[in-house]
Amino acid sequence: MTTEATTTAPPPATSTSPTARQTWTRARGILLALLILLAAGLVLAALRSGDRHGRLDPRSADPHGSRAVAALLTDRHVSSRVVTGLDEARAAAGPDTTLLVAVPDLLTRDQQSRLRAATADTGGRTVLVAPGTPSLDRLAPGVTVDTAPGFDTVLAPGCALPAARRAGPAELGDGIRYSTTVRADSCYPSDGLPTLLRIPQAAHGDTVVLGAPDILFNNRLDQQGNASLALQLLGSRPHLVWYLPSLDDASAPDSGERGFFDLLPSGWLWGTLQLFIAAALAALWRARRFGPLVPEKLPVAIRASETTEGRARLYRKVNARDRAAAALRSATRTRLAPLVGIPTTQAHTPEALLPALSARLDGGAQPLHDLLFGPPPGDDAALVSLADRLDALEREVRRP
Repeated sequence: MTTEATTTAPPPATSTSPTARQTWTRARGILLALLILLAAGLVLAALRSGDRHGRLDPRSADPHGSRAVAALLTDRHVSSRVVTGLDEARAAAGPDTTLLVAVPDLLTRDQQSRLRAATADTGGRTVLVAPGTPSLDRLAPGVTVDTAPGFDTVLAPGCALPAARRAGPAELGDGIRYSTTVRADSCYPSDGLPTLLRIPQAAHGDTVVLGAPDILFNNRLDQQGNASLALQLLGSRPHLVWYLPSLDDASAPDSGERGFFDLLPSGWLWGTLQLFIAAALAALWRARRFGPLVPEKLPVAIRASETTEGRARLYRKVNARDRAAAALRSATRTRLAPLVGIPTTQAHTPEALLPALSARLDGGAQPLHDLLFGPPPGDDAALVSLADRLDALEREVRRP
C-alpha cells in the first residue's frame, strides 16, 4: 500500500471523482426541470395577479367565488360587504343582519367563543359554511360531524323548512353530514343524516349549518335549486356580511391554543398520510428481490489497481479504517497460511496460524497476534503503518 503525498495540485479525475463536464451532464436535466417549474409558477402567478379574489369571496368571478349570488342579492335590495377581522364581524351582528362565516375552522378557539357570544342573542342569522369538528363545539353546540361520506350529490329537501321546500333539490351531497341533539330543522338528508341544519336562537334568530359550499359557487349557482336556496338563506335580512377569516387577524394571537396542524383541514392531514403510505409501499416494491444474485461477466476489463483505488477511496470517504485494516489483515493471513503449511480454511484461526508463523520466524506469538488479529488502527497514520508492517512480515516469511 502507498501513501498519498500532500500537494497543492488538485487530484486527477478518476472513476470516483467525475470532472466538471461530467457533473454538468448529469445535473443539467434536473436544472432544466427546475427552471421549467419556476417559469410555470411565474406564469401562473402573473395570470392570477389581476383583480381576483379567493374562494367564497363575493368579489370573485372565479368558478369558486361568489360574485354571482352577491349580485343577485343586490338586485333584491340586500346589501353585502366583506370583513376579514373578528372585531368587524362581531360589530356587524344584529337582528337585521345575516353573518356568513366562510371558513369557521380557520378561527381559533377563543375567536369562535367570542363570535358565538356576539351572535347568540342578536336575533340575526349566522350561516356557517362547512364547519368541522374544531368549530362546531363552540359555534353550534349539540351538532357533531358524521365522518361517513354520502353517495348522492343532488339531495331532496326532506324537511318542512320553507326555504328548502321552495328551492327543491340542491347540490349538498358532496359536503359534510351532521348529527344533532338539539331542536333543529334537518334538511337535505344523505343516507338519513342531514347536510343542512337550521337551529333556532333567541329573539327569532337562528344559526344555519351548511354542509357544502357548492350552492354559493359561481359555477354551480345555476344548477338544480342552488340559486333559490342560496338567496333564501342569505337574503332573509336586509344586510349580509361575508366574514372571510384571515390568518393575520389581530385577534388571533389572543388564545395561543391552536398550533399549525390545528389550522390545517383534516383532508390535508389524511392526504399526507396516504402519500406516506404510498411512498412506503413503493419503496418496499422497489426494494424486493426477485431471486438470488446472478454473477455476470463485465462488458469491459477493469484494472485491479482501479478497483483497489475505488474501494480505498470509499473506505477513506466514510473513515472506515476498521474495515480497511480487516481487509488488509485477512488478505495477508490468506497468503501466509500456505507458506507455513496451514490450510487456507484455518488461516483466520489464531490457534493454528500463529504457532506456525512463530516457528518459521523464531519470534514471539504476541507481536504476531497484535499484527494479524489486533484492534483497528486509530488514525490514517496507524493504518499506513499497519500496511507497511504486514508487507514486511510477508516478505520475511517468503524469504528462503
